[in-house]
Formats: sequence, C-alpha cells, structure tokens
Amino acid sequence: MENLKKIYKKHGFELICVPTQEEALSVAMSFIKPHMSIGLGGSTTVKQIGLYDYVTSRKDITLFNQYEAGISMEENSERRHKGILADLYITSTNALTKNGELVNADGSGNRVAAQIFGPKKVLIVAGINKLVENVEEGFKRIHDVASPKNIERMNNLAISLGKEPRHNMSNIGKKFSYMTGDDEGRTTIILVDEELGY
Repeated sequence: MENLKKIYKKHGFELICVPTQEEALSVAMSFIKPHMSIGLGGSTTVKQIGLYDYVTSRKDITLFNQYEAGISMEENSERRHKGILADLYITSTNALTKNGELVNADGSGNRVAAQIFGPKKVLIVAGINKLVENVEEGFKRIHDVASPKNIERMNNLAISLGKEPRHNMSNIGKKFSYMTGDDEGRTTIILVDEELGY
C-alpha cells in the first residue's frame, strides 16, 4: 500500500488507505468544514460507510442533495449543476488502477464531470474490490460488474416506486472517463480494505 500511495502521489492524487469503513467515515468527516458547499455523486459506497447520512444531518453546510425525496426533476437537475461547482464533491469511482488512474462511467455525466473539473476539492471513497491492474481492466469491471449491479439496483428502486424500470446497458453508462492525474491536492481517495459498493 505504501508503494501504491507513492504511485498515486506522482499522479497528483492523495491516497489514504484505511482498514475499515468506520475509519473511512472518520477520515472523510475531517474534510467537511462548517459553511462549505458540498456536491454529491451517485455512490453506494458513500451510503454504506455512513457518509451520506452524516452530510445530510449537518445543518452548518450547504448540501446540493439531488437524492432528497420528493424534489422535482427540475430541482434535481439544478442541484446536480450546483454540486459541480461546490467547495467539496463527494463520490466514489468505478475502478482505480495499480498504475494510479481512475476509470468511470456515468449516465448523466455530473459525477465524471466533477471528478475532472469544477469542485475545489474531490473526495473519493472506494472499497478494495475496485482496485484493478490497469485501465483496460477498469473498463471491463464497469461492463461486467458495476453496470449490471447498478442496473438491477435502479430498476428495483423504480419498481418499488411504482415506476417503469428503464435502466439498461445503453443508458446507464453513456459518458466515460479515465484520469491519469489531477492538480496536486485537489483529489483525495480513501481506499478501504473492505469490499464496498459496485
């Protein structure tokens, strides 16, 4: 892991390795300061470690939460746009490589856009199951692992809300990215030695 940290540092990323999701939450919480604005990218991992519940409970921040129940699609879109220009953007990644790269797919594009440019700071939380050898393995993981699980999750959610399930391989990942680096200090990745997310 120390070698991996050095590789990511060369690419401008800060990599913090922790053993448990409880420690990941503790580290993530240290990045959240009073009066800052925060955007969210879709992430099962962020919910699993308790970070989503934590930020939604904070009353001293401005949270652009497009996942709030009962908001209109117009408000959802507005919050996604504002989140891209937040002080801090919280999300996960579909894959991170042993060469220091991030690989992602997105439906609407707000998550990949924010990782690339916009927010002053990006905080990524990922389980060890997302660590792959290289970019090719990253895109394979998106196709074979992450996309099918996300399709199932979102279609089940739609059914539970009485809506028509409409997610499939052609619309869940329309926008792809892979990052070979970032401006030093902008992106912090918390890598958890547990299987988390998709």
